[in-house]
Amino acid sequence: MKRIILTGGGTAGHVTPNIALLPRLKELQYDIHYIGSYNGIEKELIEQFGIPYHGISSGKLRRYFSLQNFTDPFRVIKGVGEARKLVKILDPDVIFSKGGFVSVPVVLAGKSRKVPTIIHESDMTPGLANKLSMSSATKVCCNFPETLDHLPEGKAVLTGSPIRQELLSGDRYKAKEFLGFTSDKPVIMVVGGSLGSVAVNDAVRGILPELLKNFQVVHLCGKGKIDESLKGLNGYAQFEYIKSELKDLFALTDIVISRAGANAICELLALHKPNLLIPLSANASRGDQILNARSFERQGYSVVLEEEELSKEVLLNAITKLYDQRETYIAAMKSSPQQNSIDTIIDLIESVVK
Repeated sequence: MKRIILTGGGTAGHVTPNIALLPRLKELQYDIHYIGSYNGIEKELIEQFGIPYHGISSGKLRRYFSLQNFTDPFRVIKGVGEARKLVKILDPDVIFSKGGFVSVPVVLAGKSRKVPTIIHESDMTPGLANKLSMSSATKVCCNFPETLDHLPEGKAVLTGSPIRQELLSGDRYKAKEFLGFTSDKPVIMVVGGSLGSVAVNDAVRGILPELLKNFQVVHLCGKGKIDESLKGLNGYAQFEYIKSELKDLFALTDIVISRAGANAICELLALHKPNLLIPLSANASRGDQILNARSFERQGYSVVLEEEELSKEVLLNAITKLYDQRETYIAAMKSSPQQNSIDTIIDLIESVVK
């Protein structure tokens, strides 16, 4: 039996593409193992699939001052040792990495054991973790054509992002019953990323009285970000995180307000959901979400508002414009040349194993 190690973590965006590959890998009878951090979000997401999970120590390289910058290097060193031990014991035929800092020790361990490794970069420009991993990789997959210029020649492959196929089979009537929504108003879904976004949450909640006159709102607000004062508000449902019901919520949703993480927006593209993107500010990140969002805007898939532009009037006008012109955005997304990213990546995995 062929054995594969999947790795990636820190946010759901570093895990869900791995999850999208699981059905095909199981069909091909791979023995699948996952390496992530001890208590990261990846542990919770992966264990529900019955995949053996192995935790390692993980640190983070921050672009800002933090006392953890002095202790995390020791966690990383410990994680490298743990990853090497695991890779030696598991003796995989191939490693597939979706990024995040927990993946770097695993990729380095793979190189030391001469295990072929494929990494995937979702954003327009490679993140630091993947930059550190590239020299150890056999192939580097990417999501945007523009990314090819930033990747090592001979290793880069344009694959697109694996999308969980179950998202395409939602039931809008189940969602309506689950949420207690009616049929007389369209539905907006608000997604702030797996960790939630205070800026997006506050902006949307600030216009709820006006918004609920014409829409119903399902709000995925992130862990610890439920607003208790809004519980029971008619036409508004809030959740920290949604698992099995997400496909049904998407089926019911007319338009989406979202951060601009690459995996999230690729799911919106595959589902043909008109969307308003509010990318993470360049002040709080390396600006990758802004690049992702502007690319989708140029292609006619999205309306984009940056955090600095957010005001009640601007946000309401953008939502109204998006809903009124939703058919134009749907048509643009339907005409997009969709690549079968799962098949492309599985073929790469098979080729390096052989």
